Amino acid sequence: MTCWYEGQLAAFDTETTGVDVETDRIVSAALVVQDAPGTRPRVTRWLVNPGVPVPAAATEVHGLTEEHLQRNGRWPAPVMYEVAQALAEQAAVGRPVVVMNAPFDLTLLDRELRRHRASSLDRWFERSPLLVLDPRVLDKHLDRYRKGRRTLADLCAHYEVELEEAHDAAADATAALEVTRAVGRRFASRLERLSPGELHTLQAVWHAAQARGLQAWFARTGTEEIVDPAWPLRPDLPAAA
Repeated sequence: MTCWYEGQLAAFDTETTGVDVETDRIVSAALVVQDAPGTRPRVTRWLVNPGVPVPAAATEVHGLTEEHLQRNGRWPAPVMYEVAQALAEQAAVGRPVVVMNAPFDLTLLDRELRRHRASSLDRWFERSPLLVLDPRVLDKHLDRYRKGRRTLADLCAHYEVELEEAHDAAADATAALEVTRAVGRRFASRLERLSPGELHTLQAVWHAAQARGLQAWFARTGTEEIVDPAWPLRPDLPAAA
């Protein structure tokens, strides 16, 4: 039987106006689907006119200017519907979806659905659950004592995965997918007997433990930042924008 990391995988990524999941907006998104390692992936891209100013700092990261998005982007409401539908289609066929730092991208999508569709991300998965693989959580649990940062670029360097056009949603999604396959192969003895569904459940536990550890470190260093232990989706806040 083919191990999950050698089988069909999808990957999802977004580019945004900033890093606050409650107030920032999605400006581009991509879904990458690969039937097997080494095969040509199928890529779906979305470009969004967020309807709000795009900070220069965000443009410096992903290269998408406010003018470009106003001219070429689509309105958020239909895009968010299509993105959620595309993810639901992956869930319906049982295809795991790789999402690097899942609580960020999936929570942003959830807030956009609430904002523009009076809906929520969970509603799309009432019949079939979304099976998420988060290379950041996997790597941090399986190689917990390795020093250094664990951004996508760092993981690509560590697992020898090529990352072209960083901060392009499709490129980042493709790289995250390949990193996840590489993590699976490197830690095959610990992962090959686990199904994607089992891994999804375990990652929620692992992420919560990682969050507690980081929160404790923040407390020792006097940092006031709060680390949310929820994974892969943060709960809705009543005051969400």
